[in-house]
Amino acid sequence: MHTLDLQKESFSEKEKRNIEMLDILRRQGPISRPDISHEMGINVVTISSYIDDFVKRNLVYEKELDVSEGGRRPVLLDLNPAGGFAIGVGLNLMNMVGLLVDLKGNIITKTQIARPQASVREVSECLLEIVREILRRSKGYAANIKGIGVGIAGLINKKSGSVHWPQKMDHYYTYASVDIPLKDLMEKEFNLPTLIENDATSACSGEYWLGLEQDYKNVLYMFSGVGCGIMINGDVYRGSQGYAGEVSVYNYKEQDLFACASGAPCFIKRWEVDLGIVDEVKGILLKDKEKAEDFFRIASCGMENLDLKNVFIAARLKNETAVSVLEGAAKRLGIKISFLVNLLNPQVVVIGGGFEEAGEDFLNKIRSTVRDWSFHEANVDLKIAYSQLRENAVAMGAASFVLERVFAQL
Repeated sequence: MHTLDLQKESFSEKEKRNIEMLDILRRQGPISRPDISHEMGINVVTISSYIDDFVKRNLVYEKELDVSEGGRRPVLLDLNPAGGFAIGVGLNLMNMVGLLVDLKGNIITKTQIARPQASVREVSECLLEIVREILRRSKGYAANIKGIGVGIAGLINKKSGSVHWPQKMDHYYTYASVDIPLKDLMEKEFNLPTLIENDATSACSGEYWLGLEQDYKNVLYMFSGVGCGIMINGDVYRGSQGYAGEVSVYNYKEQDLFACASGAPCFIKRWEVDLGIVDEVKGILLKDKEKAEDFFRIASCGMENLDLKNVFIAARLKNETAVSVLEGAAKRLGIKISFLVNLLNPQVVVIGGGFEEAGEDFLNKIRSTVRDWSFHEANVDLKIAYSQLRENAVAMGAASFVLERVFAQL
């Protein structure tokens, strides 16, 4: 078994410096030792000590010389992309994505399947199968794969790697612990250290790692409105036990009494992962034959296989039912985001988890709702945008956590 500890929740000062240098080298490389020293506010002798260790370990290499303003020209440094690889697997709204990425976040191999709709046991088996497929296609990299990161829905027990999964019983939800400890199962089969992380938290990290501009340090990543990833001052925020980011309250004993006339359901109540869009569309189509015929013709589907992607397709083609339902869902999501904007005052809110496919009208409705419902002072400079990494965000973020720990634990 590899000795890399992926479950560490806190880092020493030396490890934090390692991670900061990794980020500077990844974002700004090629870069000189004096420039890294200036960025970090640490003397160049100390920086050189760290860098020399990185070079010995083949994680950083020296490149061509920079143009000098006089005197000896400084040597430029850059990450060695092949210095280490990680597998990232992400469960999204409509699919599951597996990636093999290098130290710079370049995708070496990608595979994906449709999102499993069944039990958490079947989801777990699909996770295992997607890692098997990545390894089958990555034999040339196997010796230097440092670990596996998995981004998945639910409440993650960071110590055991088990997942508390939302299981629907009739029209009620309950959170049931996964019978099979996913972390142990993956480590036993693949002989690689494995990190299990929440999907929204993973996506937030992935977007920060590769999708966002460098000066964004306070970020909310809305994962379909059911959960959110939170970044504060450049650090992922997980809360005291690792469960931060659940943006709803739920009590199955009283859920039928907890209603809200202005939204179905109320913005703080537990939502379906698709914001209830598919059920709302089906309800309309069942009541109106003419609307049903028009929708099914445009979306090229029937009632039995109608899914969120069909609604997005129909909306892009200006189907009245799809446009109306998505507008209502965007407003509900915008109200929820407004509450979080007032609470956390982020610089940017990223919309992801699959809703990147909903189109610009959906995003613009969220923006206008946030302007109307949050404090002007909190939203005046706020950026609201779709995820740049799209369906890769969760898998990329899960892989980034692995590579971060590779650097930290040198």
